[in-house]
Amino acid sequence: MGIRYLKLTKDDMAFIEKQHVFFLASSSGKEVNLSPKGYDSIRVLNETTLLYLDYAGSGNRTARDIQNNGEITILFNSFLEVEAKILRLFAKGEIVNQSDKKALEYASKFKIDIDLIRQFFIFKIYAVETSCGEAVPIMKFEKVRTGLGDWIKNMSKKGELSEYIKKHEVPPSLDNLEKV
Repeated sequence: MGIRYLKLTKDDMAFIEKQHVFFLASSSGKEVNLSPKGYDSIRVLNETTLLYLDYAGSGNRTARDIQNNGEITILFNSFLEVEAKILRLFAKGEIVNQSDKKALEYASKFKIDIDLIRQFFIFKIYAVETSCGEAVPIMKFEKVRTGLGDWIKNMSKKGELSEYIKKHEVPPSLDNLEKV
């Protein structure tokens, strides 16, 4: 059965480090944003703090929600392990932009060129929750998709990544949805 507590345990931290995919949800009174995340993009800084490397993409809803004092939930699930486990982290976020002095330090934790990222998020955990996950299937990890990384490197090489990031700082509004 699940339990709820205030900070990550050593077992939780080891579990997070082994995961190839996790889910990031955020909301600030707007629609709930939920995205699967991959790549080498998360670090445990301590028992109540995570560092997330945010690449440029189609939206920036997590940043919008953080700026509006919204809530963050990060979910890790044991897809590969025989032992079933779901780990939910409830947090508040802080944005660290490329220009921030801390950004270079954070980029070094991932061994990545600072110019290839959009921003970092610091997640301050205020509650941890585990549950059994027995209904989730065991799956096999094959490989990392390289499409986003290749696209980012290409945009950077052409000198277009910074402009793309600026253009997508604010996510699209529900008021002006495209008709398809």
